[in-house]
This record gives sequence, C-alpha cells and structure tokens, in this order.
Amino acid sequence: MGSSGLGSTSDSLPSASGGGSTGDSDFTLVLQNVAPAGVIVKKGDQVAEFDRQYMLLRLDDYQASVVQSESSLKKRSADLDVSHKAHEQLVSAAKGALEKARLDLKTIPVLSDIDGEKARLAFQQAEAKYQQLLKEIPFVLASEQADTRNSELNVEKAKQEQKRAQMNADKMIAKAPIDGLVVMQSTFRGADFGQIQQGDQLYPGMFYMQIVDPRSMVINATMNQSDVEQVHIGQKARVHFDAYPDLTLPAHVESVAAVAKPGMFRPTFFREVAVRLRLDQMDSRVIPDLTVSAEILVQTDTQVSAAAPLGAVFQEAAVSGDGNSSKAYVFVKTANGWERREVEIGIHNYLIAAVKSGLKAGEVVALDRPPQFSNVSTGSQEISQVSP
Repeated sequence: MGSSGLGSTSDSLPSASGGGSTGDSDFTLVLQNVAPAGVIVKKGDQVAEFDRQYMLLRLDDYQASVVQSESSLKKRSADLDVSHKAHEQLVSAAKGALEKARLDLKTIPVLSDIDGEKARLAFQQAEAKYQQLLKEIPFVLASEQADTRNSELNVEKAKQEQKRAQMNADKMIAKAPIDGLVVMQSTFRGADFGQIQQGDQLYPGMFYMQIVDPRSMVINATMNQSDVEQVHIGQKARVHFDAYPDLTLPAHVESVAAVAKPGMFRPTFFREVAVRLRLDQMDSRVIPDLTVSAEILVQTDTQVSAAAPLGAVFQEAAVSGDGNSSKAYVFVKTANGWERREVEIGIHNYLIAAVKSGLKAGEVVALDRPPQFSNVSTGSQEISQVSP
C-alpha cells in the first residue's frame, strides 16, 4: 500500500509525501450531506456523503498516471520496433559482408600470399560477426518482450491504483441498502451529547446511522442464564411497551446467543444471555429504540382455573399402585379457619403454579403452614385468575 497507505505507487504522486499543504489531516471523515432523521428512503438512495475532495484529487492523479503509463507503453513499443529493425539490418549487413568475403576467397589463386591471407582473415571475421549476431537474436527478442511486459505491468498497476482510488471515493458516499426509515445515532459534541448532524467529524468504524424497515422490527434483549434451557428459536412471546402501557404485540424468538455475558450493572457472577425477538405484528406507534419488556411463552395450558404462588403449594409423598408418587395440596382460608385441600398442578415456573382443579379464583391460600398444622407463623396471598 505504500508508506502513505494510498497504494503501491502513491509515493510517486506529487502530493503523496505529505510534506505539502495536504497531509494526513485531509483524511478526516467530515459529514457534508446527510438525509434528515425520520425520512423514508428507497434502496439505493444516497443517505450520507463525507468530505471526499482529497480522494477526488487522488483519483485525478491516478487517472493522469494511467494516461502517462499508457503513453510510455506506446513509446516503449515504438522504440523496441526501431531497435528490432536496426538489429535486423545489422544481421543483413553481416550476412552481405560474409557473402562478399566468401566470393573474395575464390580470388586467392590469383592473389599474392599476403592478400590471400587477408582474404581468409576477412572471411573468418565476417563469419564470426554474422554468427554472433544470429546468436544474439533470441536474447534481443527476450529483452524486448521483458521490456514490453514491464511496461504493461506498469499500466496494469496504474489502473489498479485508479480503481482503488475510485472505490475509496465511492465509499465516501453511503447509500441505503434497503427501503426504510433513517435513524441517526448520537455522539459527544464537546460537553454535549446530541444527534449526529451535518458538519460533524466522525472516526473510522463509528456507528452513525441506521436504516430501519418499519414493517418489521426486532427486539434485542437479555434473559437470566437460568431460563436459557427453556427458550428455543420459534417460541411465541408477548411484548409490552413502556411508552404505551395499553399496547401488547405478539412476537417470536429469532435467535439465542451461544455465550453468556456478565450483567451490565450486576455482580460479575450474574450472567445474562442475549436473545432477539421479531415482532409478528406492527403498530403505527412503534418506532426504533423504544424500551420494552417481553414474556416468552414456554408452555401453555387451557385447562387452568387459577394460579397460585409456587411457595403456597406443598408436596406430600404418597404410595400408589404404580409406585411412589406425591400429592400437591394447599391451605385455603375459609370462614372457620384454614383448610387443607388437595389440588392438581399444571405447568409452573419458579414463582407461579397453574392449578387445574381444587381452587377457584379469589380464594386465599397460605404461604406458610397455618398454626393448627404447624408452629410456623403464616402469611397469605389471594389466588389470581389465569388467562390461557
């Protein structure tokens, strides 16, 4: 990439050394144009543009470098053609001299001894020169091909640098990947914390905008690690909105994280698991970044008449024909005091148990054994109606 990080040939450009008026400060991400927050954009629409003047100047330099490299290649090809023709002429001249010297050998019988020896030496010299030029032909061709390939590589390199500069310039313009709503993020501006706007200087990798599809939204939530075993992808859920207490929307579990993480404001031993829910139904009041709470439906049971605190349900071992079993019972408050009553328990979690039979909505059960059944003091809690 070169010492400047712009490309392998960027150091040869006039302003690539960074010593002039332009330097590393020209690579700041200053937001010049940005789509207003809250507007609906289409896929492919321009939503943001950063200051790319320096990138465009670099692109012009690389375009000029491509033109110069192509001109150098053409000039080099012409020079090689001239050199090749000149070498061919040398070979032809040496061949002609050799033929002349061969003819001169035929005159040796009528020449003196000295002139005859000169003729023989001239023939040997002409033959040696001709053979030398013939042997040089493969090397001359290889040299010409190497020079031509070197010039072609310089052109290809310049084109690659131009392509990279074009890509860098294009990356300074952000386009919407989907149809959706523009949501701007916030940043610190001096001592204030506000929404990112035109003219702000951002750093590489900074999260500055979201394009949200208002027709389908997801909820990024966390759950206690003790509940992760009961949650799986596809389970139904109910979502409650803090901004709209009367609004409840259906959703389903889209993903469950494979690794737990410490709670943000809790002790390090308390672990949470990230879970993502997708809303199955939308409402016009729902906008991004609202706070919600969600209930994931692990099990459902329609044959339930009431719900009781799990602490109010007691177990007693019993013997049946199939072996050992247990009976569930509660202590119900009546006009004459506390009454022990057997109940049939359905689905339950760590706090609440569904009661299929034995209790009615509105009845009061004891959280501890009543005094007539034990010496432990008692509390009580009213049974609530269970909705399927």
